[in-house]
Amino acid sequence: MVTTEQAGGAPAGRIEDNWTDPKRYWWLLGLLVPAIPFGAWGLVGLTGLDVFWWLGPVLIFAVFPVFDLLFGEDPTNPPESAMPRLARDRFYMWANVLYIPIQYASLIVGSAVLVRESMSLVDRIGFATTIGTVGGIAIAAAHEMGHRREKVEVFLAKVTLAQTGYGHFVVEHNRGHHARVATPEDPATARMGESFYRFLPRTVLGGIRSCWRLEKGRLARQGKGPLTPRNNVLQGWLVTAALFAALTAAFGLELLPYLFLQAVLGFMMLEVVNYLEHYGLLRQKTPEGGYVRTAPEHSWNSNRVASNVLLYNLQRHSDHHANPGRRYQMLRDFPEAPQLPAGYATMILRAVVPPWWFRVMDKKLLEHYDGDVTRCNIHPAKRAKLLARHGAATG
Repeated sequence: MVTTEQAGGAPAGRIEDNWTDPKRYWWLLGLLVPAIPFGAWGLVGLTGLDVFWWLGPVLIFAVFPVFDLLFGEDPTNPPESAMPRLARDRFYMWANVLYIPIQYASLIVGSAVLVRESMSLVDRIGFATTIGTVGGIAIAAAHEMGHRREKVEVFLAKVTLAQTGYGHFVVEHNRGHHARVATPEDPATARMGESFYRFLPRTVLGGIRSCWRLEKGRLARQGKGPLTPRNNVLQGWLVTAALFAALTAAFGLELLPYLFLQAVLGFMMLEVVNYLEHYGLLRQKTPEGGYVRTAPEHSWNSNRVASNVLLYNLQRHSDHHANPGRRYQMLRDFPEAPQLPAGYATMILRAVVPPWWFRVMDKKLLEHYDGDVTRCNIHPAKRAKLLARHGAATG
């Protein structure tokens, strides 16, 4: 086990430079996720039980939380001395990129199954939901690729996002969300007292407006208008249009409603994760009127080893925002970062039940800010109520 001293950046001369990643080959387990539709189809064929069409949500929201409990916290933090070597190791890139061919194979075969198998409407919805969970988790893989400087990985991120119609995420997440995270101006940062159902339309529409404005401004600085093949937002949407058109041409118009269903479910999985990653957290203003630099304290962290492996360390979100250039294998856990009480799958279930979410997370949020509710990022419609409830002046 790597000690806190090693993980925390002790002088290089005091750290062994031959550190090895104990999870190195465990990262390949993430490639089982895009194969879930194959598992669903196979299990229905083997058992005759139609309930297996719903395998995706059952695994993610019932089985994965159990794995988090069984395997517990992730004790491994790479030391600073290992960072250059980890960054150069192409194994981790391939463990990420190989998600794409399996994802597309399951989408194509799943589309064929949806229109050709003898299935009830409920079964088709269940299987489309299973396919959608693959698209939703694919956003974690795309998130990793989209942060890279290599153009091919950024392009592959757009390909990965095509299934959910969220190709614009690369622009908005990197240039919008990372710049404005944990501020009232960020559509992807949830506010204290804001339910997921209020947050969802705000973040979806706000993200689209933001990425279009960002890309339009970038192109204007090059003397170009927004309607150009160089527009990264349009590129992402066109990849989705081409994908859906090809699948519809191959399998018929009856597939189209299920393609839209799985896409909506997929991007909702992204947005509910956005909801829990920064709920109520606020970067304070500097004397000059700007915001302080993003630090680990501005993102909720979760350090469950099972979910970390399956989601490319997305749950080590505090380090990701403090050091966005780091690849997933280099991310570390900071004990001082605010900690979610459970892994992402469990917290998603809480997020979709607002009273349960508020009861758990408002308490955690106030603990993080030493009981001072005025330091929280509060939903404007709930501000007076929350200030009064927690003993703060409303004037």
